[in-house]
Amino acid sequence: MKRYLQKNSGFLILFILQFVFLSCSGPKEICSGELSVSVDNNMQLQFSSGYASDFFGKKPISPDSVVFKNGAAENFLLTGIKRKKISDEFGAGYEYIITGEGNVADSKIRKEITISSYNTIPSTLFFKYKYTNISDDTLLLSDVKTDMIDVVSKGDDPDFWSFQGESTSFRKSWILPVKSGFSQRNFMGMSNSDYGGGIPLTCLWRKDAGVSLGHISDVPQLISLPVNMKKEDKRAKICMERNMRDSVVIPAGHSFSTITSFVHVYSGDCFMPLREYSALMAKRGIIMPVSEPDAFESAWCAWGYERHFTTSEILATLPKVKELGIKWVTLDDGYQIAEGDWNLNKTKFPHGDIDMKRLVDSIHSYGLKAQIWWAPLAVDPGTTFLKEHPDCIMTDKNGKPYDISWWNSYYMSPIDTDVIAETKRLVIKFIKYYGFDGLKLDGQHLNSVHPDYNPAHTPDDPDKANRMLPLFFKMIYDTARDLNPHALIQLCPCGDCFSLYNMPYVNQFVASDPQNSWQVRSKGYVLRAMAPNTAYFGDHVELTDNGNDFRTQLGIGAVPGSKFTYPKNDPHVKEDYSLSPDKEKLWKKAFGIYMMTKISEGEYVPGYYDIGYDRPETHFIRKGDTLYYAFYAKNYCGDLDIKGLDGNTSWRVYDYFTEKDMGQVDASNHIIKNMSIKGALLLRLTKI
Repeated sequence: MKRYLQKNSGFLILFILQFVFLSCSGPKEICSGELSVSVDNNMQLQFSSGYASDFFGKKPISPDSVVFKNGAAENFLLTGIKRKKISDEFGAGYEYIITGEGNVADSKIRKEITISSYNTIPSTLFFKYKYTNISDDTLLLSDVKTDMIDVVSKGDDPDFWSFQGESTSFRKSWILPVKSGFSQRNFMGMSNSDYGGGIPLTCLWRKDAGVSLGHISDVPQLISLPVNMKKEDKRAKICMERNMRDSVVIPAGHSFSTITSFVHVYSGDCFMPLREYSALMAKRGIIMPVSEPDAFESAWCAWGYERHFTTSEILATLPKVKELGIKWVTLDDGYQIAEGDWNLNKTKFPHGDIDMKRLVDSIHSYGLKAQIWWAPLAVDPGTTFLKEHPDCIMTDKNGKPYDISWWNSYYMSPIDTDVIAETKRLVIKFIKYYGFDGLKLDGQHLNSVHPDYNPAHTPDDPDKANRMLPLFFKMIYDTARDLNPHALIQLCPCGDCFSLYNMPYVNQFVASDPQNSWQVRSKGYVLRAMAPNTAYFGDHVELTDNGNDFRTQLGIGAVPGSKFTYPKNDPHVKEDYSLSPDKEKLWKKAFGIYMMTKISEGEYVPGYYDIGYDRPETHFIRKGDTLYYAFYAKNYCGDLDIKGLDGNTSWRVYDYFTEKDMGQVDASNHIIKNMSIKGALLLRLTKI
């Protein structure tokens, strides 16, 4: 017995310490509103949602997976839980520090999980993980997954709906169904040569309950938020993964900590979790912009004539633009010599800058505002700027420039002093000298940047350019607005999910090359949730279903736009964008409705309809005392439920697109029977 006690004294001491901590320290269950998490003796966590008792399953799971070069960290035993009061930018609350020890092969490691709750942020817990090497050996950390959560399907069709904020060349929708066999990485760095960044948040919901997972870093981070659901499985798995380019060295006595993440539970779809995430990040200094009235005005873009446009084609179109009630004119790609050399093409502007100023003056003479297209950070091989500033570009470890495939260009560094100076000079030229009223910043490459190993920059910190990229956009925004306080700054990260960190430095978001009408609506849903006071441009209507789905743009409160040609197409353009007599009737009607209603200035009302599960798909916007409902379905026959009505008011229902009286409703009689929808139904409700 004596030999047994001597041999196992370390284990007994650990057991006694564990008993003391569990007896005298803080609670083993931590709660915030409808979210609670309990801790067992193996440092496993059991999540629980008050919205649905079966949402997270009934077994505790390890919340993290830590892999070193010589093995995975495992066999953790809880040694204590401590609680203390905290007060920071999120308000007052409590912090719980959960400690334990485990092993990596023959080495020892201490783990701390810090969980925080705040009085004014209900149903949300914040997590931070710390791993300390308490052995005598150096450890090489290769992979960390945290906040590993299983969510159980209830047999809904689909099993789950989701918001996933990644950006890749597939240009997937941001709101997606999740079912058996689904997998998506959601990497927030560069996913392809041109694509990267996004919104570091995942929302996953059933009809009765949902969960969101994200982080609150105030700069972009190279993390992934993967969503996986194996074939024939009834569980979807989410987590946050730190993507290691190289192993992290942790010497004896040193630690590695993760960024702070959070888990939030809710009912309904992703709108309110996105809205609440935006509010959280505002406390971290990521504040969404407030647009002024000019940003809500409709737009025509010369891209219908594409790169071979002539100024005479644009000038010939202006009278029709004005007649249709459109307020903005955008000069698109093709005026420049090359990306990076933004001097004017002499074929189109033989007198150079004087001709450009005359074009802008002509646009203004019609009472229209002028916007110029521009692709910052792109420089073509062989350009004068690249020859004069060879260190402006970003390179990989082998010194090879990164390609921007769409423009056949190279990436310039957003922290290079010559690039910053040239960019600022161009903003001044566009706004002050030419007289443009706004900038259209365009390109999928604008969302994020690659690691930069150019010796002229910060090769010892290759991700610095990515972290500093938002300040590049801030410089553009501040420069333009200093020159013209009403300047419109539109950002179009083509096909990307907007980088959260670039969003504060524009005052008009855009559907950014949507592939169909659903993407216009779902992107608008996300952006109106994140930035309720920022204008959302629905992009060219020609990019919607059938090239004419104004009902999508109008019904969701998007600013409508078009790239029609008039009186004829450019001979070099294959597509027909000409404004035929039949199209002109529809265009005139749609832009006329927009001018009368300006639904885009209204308030998106969340909580009554689920964009994933409800059929028909329904959007609800309130503007003053007027209510707007938009229903979308390829082919729907059935009843419509008009939700969100004041209990003491009767409402006249009017189909404002087909100009039909639909009767009246009130809170007790809010079902419209036997409705048929093919494509869309747009309703306006006014008080009787």
